[in-house]
Amino acid sequence: MSISPARSVAFDILLRVDQQDAYASELLHSHRLDALAQDDRALTTEVVMGVLRWRSSLDEAIAIAAARPLEKLDSEVLTALRLGAYQLRYLNRIPAHAALNESVELVKRARKRSAVPFVNAVLRKIAALPVEAPADPEQWNAGSIAREFAHPEWLVQRWIAEFGIERARLVGQHDQQVPHGALRLDDPSIEAVLKPEGVELAPGALLSSARIVTSGDIFKTQAVKEGRIFIQDEASQLVAALVGHGSRLLDCCAAPGGKTAAIAARNPTAEVIAAELHAHRADLLRSRVQRNNVQVIQADALNLPLEGKFDRVLADVPCSGTGTLARNPEIKWKLKPSDLVDLHARQVAILRAALRQLAPGGRAVYSTCSLEREENEAVVEEVLRDAPEYHLREAREELEELRQSGEFIWSDVASLVNGKYLRTIPGVHPCDGFFAAVVECNG
Repeated sequence: MSISPARSVAFDILLRVDQQDAYASELLHSHRLDALAQDDRALTTEVVMGVLRWRSSLDEAIAIAAARPLEKLDSEVLTALRLGAYQLRYLNRIPAHAALNESVELVKRARKRSAVPFVNAVLRKIAALPVEAPADPEQWNAGSIAREFAHPEWLVQRWIAEFGIERARLVGQHDQQVPHGALRLDDPSIEAVLKPEGVELAPGALLSSARIVTSGDIFKTQAVKEGRIFIQDEASQLVAALVGHGSRLLDCCAAPGGKTAAIAARNPTAEVIAAELHAHRADLLRSRVQRNNVQVIQADALNLPLEGKFDRVLADVPCSGTGTLARNPEIKWKLKPSDLVDLHARQVAILRAALRQLAPGGRAVYSTCSLEREENEAVVEEVLRDAPEYHLREAREELEELRQSGEFIWSDVASLVNGKYLRTIPGVHPCDGFFAAVVECNG
């Protein structure tokens, strides 16, 4: 029996995510999918993201049917089981025999023929398992939220402590849904160019320059290939807008370039330096941000080879990414509590280095796409505790300035503010979870 191209590619992507710490969102837009028909491409995306979103629920069903520890299964076998189990339990339009038989064929293709009877038997048992009733909304707790929405319980416990149980539930629910695609448009006339390619857009919720993709495949459009539009979540766009205006600007952790491009577009006559540590990401940055006023350098944010100071600095630091689990669900299975300690130390070092680049009166924006306090408030508080030459500006005031300029259009400013900080929460706001602080160097 042959294997459908969609399931074959999905299996390979899931293996790479599991074995090589690759990101599914990147692999799903790689050249590997170019040869797939539109329906196959859609199924590949559905299966890959579905398996990653619901992995703990799938593993629970597999463990019941297999009656053995999953840790003892080869990666190829477990991946085939997850792929088959997802189709059986979540995709009603997929015939059960197709999901089962092709999962068996994938095990054969992976040269694990001895596991074929086992995979066949386990998937048949899973197909017969009853579907559990939803959790009782009156009895939400960390365990029921984690189970209902397939999240690690330790993460849910943290969100309950930080946001309250209802917001934690909304985050979990949001993470299990396909997120809207958002764009930043420098030139509104591009909308007319996208329509003939089957892409329909709706106005954004936070920013006047943002658009939401309501239909069509934006990744296949000529405008994206030419770099004329940026696919960028609205919260990410808002962080870039907070950077403001200046004559000399620095983005010190710049790849993949969405915020760099937005900063350059808002400051067309300014000098913009975009620094990136890794060579291949710096090359990617150069290809994506082709503006005359942007200079890309490969350099460590902790030791930038630059002379002179900057009016504006963006430190969008490497982080856990827990605000982006709807787009990157594999993160929740890879992340460990100890990772937050290591990330905090690195983020503190980067923010301190970024602040040293500021001219008197200049401003730095520190941002993450994390929901975790260690990576957000705790970083800013630690850095400013021993740095009286800097002070924290009110995020509310920054947002009101953007509103007056016509850029910021969200009506409920208070919901975006936590103390002096900006914070978006998935499920509460129509975007990813981002944090931002605006720090000013005393003049």
